[in-house]
Amino acid sequence: MNAQQLLKSAHNDASPPQPLSLELQALWLQQAGDWDASHELCNEIPDPAGAWIHAYLHRVEGDLGNAGYWYHRAGKEMPDSSLQQEWLEIATALR
Repeated sequence: MNAQQLLKSAHNDASPPQPLSLELQALWLQQAGDWDASHELCNEIPDPAGAWIHAYLHRVEGDLGNAGYWYHRAGKEMPDSSLQQEWLEIATALR
């Protein structure tokens, strides 16, 4: 399943497709509108992938200070790209 298919599933399906890694489940949940469940799940994902998703989630939330901390832990810079573009980048990199 590529990133575009995962995104479409999150907008159209009641539950994530199986099997999915924890990383992709967290991304799916965020796009499906369940930020809290996504945030909780990303705490179970080891760094740096978990930190990258965590950073993205705090960027979505608008908490850029907290996002900066998590980007640092992930070894990434906070992007200038749109949230949608970053989601696709993460989903592509972690699939």
